Amino acid sequence: MCGIVGIIGKTDVAPFLIDGLKRLEYRGYDSAGIATLDGGKIERRRAEGKIVNLEATVQKRPIHGVTGIGHTRWATHGVPNEANAHPHSDGRVALVHNGIIENFQELRRELTATGHTFESETDTEVVVHLISAYLATGLAPKDATFAALQRLKGAFALAILFNGHDGLIIGARKGSPLAVGYGEGEMFLGSDALALAPLTRRIAYLEDGDFAVLSADGVQIFDSLGAPVARDIHITQLSGAMIGKGAYRHFMLKEIYEQATVIGDTLNSHFNPVERTLTLPPMPFDLAKIDRVTLVACGTSYYAAMVAKYWIEGVARVPVDLDIASEFRYRQAPVQKGGLAVFISQSGETADTLAALRFCRDAGMHTVAVVNVPESTMAREASASLPTLAGPEIGVASTKAFTTQLVVLATLAIVLGKTRGVLDRDAEATLSKALTEVPSYATEVLKSDDAIRAIAQDLLDAQDAFYIGRGTAFPIALEGALKLKEISYIHAEGFAAGEMKHGPIAMIDETVPVIVVAPPDALFEKTASNVQEVIARGGRVVFISDAEGVSHFRDKAFATIVMPSVAPFVAPILYAIPVQLLAYHIASLKGTDVDQPRNLAKSVTVE
Repeated sequence: MCGIVGIIGKTDVAPFLIDGLKRLEYRGYDSAGIATLDGGKIERRRAEGKIVNLEATVQKRPIHGVTGIGHTRWATHGVPNEANAHPHSDGRVALVHNGIIENFQELRRELTATGHTFESETDTEVVVHLISAYLATGLAPKDATFAALQRLKGAFALAILFNGHDGLIIGARKGSPLAVGYGEGEMFLGSDALALAPLTRRIAYLEDGDFAVLSADGVQIFDSLGAPVARDIHITQLSGAMIGKGAYRHFMLKEIYEQATVIGDTLNSHFNPVERTLTLPPMPFDLAKIDRVTLVACGTSYYAAMVAKYWIEGVARVPVDLDIASEFRYRQAPVQKGGLAVFISQSGETADTLAALRFCRDAGMHTVAVVNVPESTMAREASASLPTLAGPEIGVASTKAFTTQLVVLATLAIVLGKTRGVLDRDAEATLSKALTEVPSYATEVLKSDDAIRAIAQDLLDAQDAFYIGRGTAFPIALEGALKLKEISYIHAEGFAAGEMKHGPIAMIDETVPVIVVAPPDALFEKTASNVQEVIARGGRVVFISDAEGVSHFRDKAFATIVMPSVAPFVAPILYAIPVQLLAYHIASLKGTDVDQPRNLAKSVTVE
């Protein structure tokens, strides 16, 4: 997850930009850079690696100016080097970017045909040239930016400088967070308020689709239609923990809302936008020779593994063994020497999962760790590591770590299928395209937040709840039930929908809500039939599907949540979001400790 900072100050801003980037180091990066307007002319300094390398570069070649932007980067489009580092510039425009531009290829072809030359492998540089092209038609910076924003598809946050326009920064967001900081004769921009903490306590958070025109005198904010809007100014606490929540009441809600960004970051780390293909880092073994996979994890990560079992068996046609880490070693399972074992953990320190990794490694298996902390023990001890770029997750109930795990596991399934020769180029392209659309669809799902909160209000009296689904929706039902239990303390269970008639349906009456996860896939009609059985027994059905699916139960269900129409392959990633929001709002309305629920810890480091 990348970091952005922008400053319109009274003195040289380079030291303050670097200081702000240091406070964003927790996001992780492979390169960093700053750009300023020196006498109105764009000047840049960039460096591969850590902030200390950028500092050394700036010390050798000082950079001046009272207006500037900075960025820390995870390598996504293109390798981590200076050429791919932000800010990107063509001399007329300089900008930094978080997120993913989905229609990058289309825009790049269009701009190349009109004479634009690209110097990097990133999707970000397309935005530079697109804005520059509109400036060339005579539009002012604000109007050129607005015109360019209308062409962009995806989730992004931008901070932009313009040659010859000292004292001006334009920021824009869609999906990715961006905050405006207010000073005295100074203004600030940051992807995280923590970056602005020493500079100001007065922060406004841009809403989805907003763009902001900053000058030393203040800011003008416009919505996605270009109409002026006002956004509330919040007085932040100087505590890093409180600032980290931004405008959100709880870390969990903030982290739910970060998913469009971190899903894009994680996807970009594996996606080649020019070739439209997914890749994995080099492995110390041959994926083409893998004929069996073992997946091991605990808790929420185990449900990510359950989804992956469907994906790997269906896409790569490789049989999968699935195990809860705390049970794996103790049942004396025979393991296949030379087979692949994948271990999934947010922290990379989960004791049971780490022990299982060591067991498999010692038995001669190839081991891969899917972790959110790249320097964790699992990442170091596994044969290979596949990081999820979720950034620090403070809430005990995992949200963004779960969905980024799913992105990595979906990528693994596709690459494994391609490498083994069972997934042709067209099928790979179709699945890859579906994945690239997830960040923008995640932003769309989050727009249902208010409606989901209203449903939560009506479910506060529940003592028990059931979650049901089929196929890849079954693990999401289990995850939804776990979320509700974790933070609201309401008893909840998840079931495969077809299993309801084999016992659980005996519990159904008018007091029991049944949350149905029903994406429009090949199993939808089967799920719908199971829902009819629940309705016939008085169950309060909350039906989650796309508009067509919801239409089957609009008059019969207790409540419905309308999802965007997406490819079934990516549905579990997106359908995780409404079950997260439903659990969050029920817990918040009940007044429980959402971020630190009783008896739970973020990382379980003992057996």
